Parts: sequence; structure tokens; C-alpha cells
Amino acid sequence: MKLIPQAISRQIARQGLLASKNAPTVLFGAGVVGMIGSTVLACRATLKLEDILSKTQRDLDTARTIQHREYSEQDRKMDTAIIYRRAVTTMVKMYTPSVVLGVASVACLTKSHTMLKDRNLALAAAYTAVDTAFKQYRARVVEKYGEDEDRDLRYSSEVVDVIDDETGKVMTSIRVDQDAASQYARWFDSECSPWSKEPEYNILFLRTQQNWWNNVLAARGHVFLNEVYESLGLSHTKAGAVTGWIRKSNGDGYIDFGIWDGTDQALDFFNGREGSILLDFNVDGLIYDRLDESMEAQRWGT
Repeated sequence: MKLIPQAISRQIARQGLLASKNAPTVLFGAGVVGMIGSTVLACRATLKLEDILSKTQRDLDTARTIQHREYSEQDRKMDTAIIYRRAVTTMVKMYTPSVVLGVASVACLTKSHTMLKDRNLALAAAYTAVDTAFKQYRARVVEKYGEDEDRDLRYSSEVVDVIDDETGKVMTSIRVDQDAASQYARWFDSECSPWSKEPEYNILFLRTQQNWWNNVLAARGHVFLNEVYESLGLSHTKAGAVTGWIRKSNGDGYIDFGIWDGTDQALDFFNGREGSILLDFNVDGLIYDRLDESMEAQRWGT
């Protein structure tokens, strides 16, 4: 018997948590429905408005034209004021439900927006904390073991011997596990509109785009990852809409497409033996909530 109250309280708490989780969606839906209802009520009230105005006009005409020795001008003014007050009161009563429902709907939409904004700020803060901790960890790895070891640990790379088809010589190459690349990595291949069958054109294009976006970063102060994706013929992503590069931030301070010199993938692509290459961008992380800092820095030229 003691377990029954606990089970009920747990169920109530779970339902409360679900209600809190879905509150922005529920409030937004209620706001939209309320706005539609407010419009319908306003339209219905407007349909009755003509009858009220007509009746008011008839009463005013009667008050103005009535002639009686006991009906003074003071009485005429008082009756006119009563007619106007009665018409205004009737119209207010007609439109009050529409106005009240409209105000409540706006309140629901505003509350929904505020809740989503607060949650996005909390998620941005959490992402920033995780991203900062990871970058600090990588910095300590680089400081202690070097950049090569950091790359090997991060991308699960291995050193292999590759035989050159033309000379027959054995060359040492670093093979990077492409499945271990970051979540921002994308393939540049024949599916991309700027891609060409000529390897020299692809190399020149990628280098030119990288230089261009570095110039944009220096001039504007920030670059979104989706902007770079679009210039390379790649589709947008949700992460690319809020991540990118900030000038003079805690990141690298430059844009790099992640084409590693000396790897077998890069060599095959540059020599035309491979038609695609994996681009892994060195984004600074979430920048959507730091645009004000970027604009302020650009304003003062810092």
C-alpha cells in the first residue's frame, strides 16, 4: 500500500516533466489557434457592426429632429451622449472576446519564443563548455606529444608504405581513417557542381576558395560553415548554420579545409588517381552566440 502513493507521485512527476519538455510546442500551437479564433471572432463582430451603426444613426437623427416644448437643447445633448455611449459600449462588448483571445495568443507565442530562446542559450553554453574542454585537451596533447601524435590519436591514422606506379619506389605515407573525421567533414567529388575531371582545376579551386574565405574572415570577422559548404557545392547542415570561424578567437584564427599534405588520399587526389577528397574543416565551434563580439571587434579594429 505504501508503494501506491510513490507510484502516483512518480507518474505525476513524469507527466509534469513531459509537459515542461513540450511546453514551447503546446504554447506555440495554442497561440496559432488562438490567433485564428481571434480573427474569426473579430469577423463575426464586424458583421454585426453595420446594424449597430445603422441603429445609432437612426437614434441620432431622431434626437436631432424631435421637437417638443418640454424637450430642451440640454435634453437633446444628454440623449445624444447616451446614444454614443450605448453604441460604444455595445461595440466594446462585441470585440472584447476577440481582443482578449488575441492578447492571450500573443502571450502564448511570446512565452514559447522565450522558452526556446532560453533553451538554445543553455545548449549553446553547454556546447561551448564541451568544445572548450576538448580544445584544451588537444592543446595539452600537442604540447606534450606534438601535432603528429595528436593527429594520429584523433583520426586513427597509420603509417604505410606505398609503391609509386611510375618510379617503382617505396614511399612512406600516412593513411588517415576517413570514418574517424569530424562531424563537419564532407566529400568533395563529382556530386559537387564546381568539381571538374581535371585534377589541376580542383586543386586550384579548393586553394582559391580557402584563400577567399580567409580574406572574408579577416574583413568581416566571422564566417559560417554553411557559407563555405555552399561555395563548394555542398548542401547546408544544421550544424553549419551555427558553427564556423570567428576572427581572433580562441580557435586557429584561420580557415583550413583539412587537406593533409603527404597523405595517400591527398596525393592520389592531387595526381588525378582519385576523383574525390574528404575535406575536414577546422571550425572554431559554435559562433552564433558570439557574433556581437565579432562585430564589436571589427568596429574597433581589434
